[in-house]
Amino acid sequence: MKITLCTFFLFLSLFSFSQDNPIAHCKIYNTHTKKLASIDNIINAMTGADVLFFGEEHNDSTGHQLELILLKNLSEKYPRKIALSMEMFETDRQTVLNEYLKGLISENSFTNDAKAWPNYGDYRPLIELAKSNNIPVIAANAPSRYTSMVNHMGLNSLQQLDATAKGWLPPLPIDTATGPYYDKFVQIMGGHASMPGMQMYQAQNLWDATMGWSIARFMKDHPDYKILQINGGFHSEEKLGTAAQLIKYNPKARIINIAVYSDDSFDNPDWTKFSKMGDYIILTDPKLPKTF
Repeated sequence: MKITLCTFFLFLSLFSFSQDNPIAHCKIYNTHTKKLASIDNIINAMTGADVLFFGEEHNDSTGHQLELILLKNLSEKYPRKIALSMEMFETDRQTVLNEYLKGLISENSFTNDAKAWPNYGDYRPLIELAKSNNIPVIAANAPSRYTSMVNHMGLNSLQQLDATAKGWLPPLPIDTATGPYYDKFVQIMGGHASMPGMQMYQAQNLWDATMGWSIARFMKDHPDYKILQINGGFHSEEKLGTAAQLIKYNPKARIINIAVYSDDSFDNPDWTKFSKMGDYIILTDPKLPKTF
């Protein structure tokens, strides 16, 4: 069911216990206590944290609605001290994103020039809320042409870029994570046989490092802000990937991570599968329609 942003907020405030409320279609768990938690618990936990990672499944409609609730609640608790960081926009499109947030360009120009994802409709409520509430949005991801370049020629190829291009990336050389993250990546790619070289994994690390660097750079300029980072779940599960890269750039960064899964066990989680994935896990009803 599609509803407008204003209707959505009215709906939440008037019918918080309705079966159509996204909260009714998910269960939030604190993985440390293995007990049910709430959105308020997460918001309150941010008192002692700087960055909240939301690791989504890109087509999970409930997950997208929860992102909006989190951003709205964070902006109310930390007025003018909250920022949104997104995998869905690339660093070289930050100017375009800023121009739209300031109302200088049309939405059509924005989505075209910022290379908005095909499912931009899933993220539009976040951007519109940010626009109406003067919330900074960080275009966090590496330009896709550079991840493609690394995928073909390796990380060292980035040294050939000029100063302007390097300005859209973290300081070179990029550190390539070893250990558990590499093992997870190999597994999800189908084993070493599916990876003829390291370039594919190096491209993944460029992706993660750029997002981590983008957040760290914003934190340096805005030390008293809270940041909500939206990315695909693999980038922040177990506080690896982007989360680990952020800690390399800012060892003092305090992180809370949420891992979201559409899963049949949402009433009775399989803790052998979920316990290490995040500080909180959110399990959504897999029977609900996907956004694509």
